[in-house]
Amino acid sequence: MAALPDSTALQRMTIPGTHDSGARLGGLYVACQNTSIAEQLDSGIRFLDVRCRVTGGSFAIHHAAFFQNLMFGDVLVACAAFLAAHPSETVLMRVKQEYSTESDATFRAVFDDYLDHRGWRPLFRIADTLPTLGQARGRVVLLADNAGLPGLRYGDGGVFDIQDDYNTEPFAKRGRIEDQFRKAVQQPGKLFVNYTSTAAYMPPRWNSDRLNPQVHAFVDGAELAGRTGLGIVPMDFPNTRSGLVASLIRHN
Repeated sequence: MAALPDSTALQRMTIPGTHDSGARLGGLYVACQNTSIAEQLDSGIRFLDVRCRVTGGSFAIHHAAFFQNLMFGDVLVACAAFLAAHPSETVLMRVKQEYSTESDATFRAVFDDYLDHRGWRPLFRIADTLPTLGQARGRVVLLADNAGLPGLRYGDGGVFDIQDDYNTEPFAKRGRIEDQFRKAVQQPGKLFVNYTSTAAYMPPRWNSDRLNPQVHAFVDGAELAGRTGLGIVPMDFPNTRSGLVASLIRHN
């Protein structure tokens, strides 16, 4: 991101991401990643999909019922270390309540505790509008996927255009991914989010083994040549397809 002007709108960027970023444990039908948060950031990932269960006054990272042996504080430590070493970058973070029936107010109280009593507020850029890249550099931009959280509401139809058909089998999913890329190019303005992940019929890893090479070929193909602003692209196991993240980054 260092080569991009401070005035660049996040909506006009292509941002590689991970789906269910902390989900490494739980077996074949649960795991969506096989690298740590720090490794993801080092590989070029700049969007994290963080699923939090309220437990003991803290956030535990879960995928459904499966605790990932990871806490929210661990995620923030990884982000802070990366951004301190690379202050020209930003990380967009979707924070979602997972496997929890606690109220929005309780979820907010725990989040505020992280900000104000554990000292994490300076790490975040929290506002109800998307920042420019210059405003976001060195910070985590909160995309709030819980009604109690402050800041920009993830999924707000006035800001976002999201494709997340997570129960679509890979052949059909491929078409929806490609159509979302086309829409981002043809109808710029919103922040497009294009999940390449699916859990339909087969484990996430098996589906990503089929889809990631197809996504890579489309991103590198003639139709998107020279195009920028493809949006956020959350993926399962992006590291298993060599060059996929780099190909996305080239569309900036």
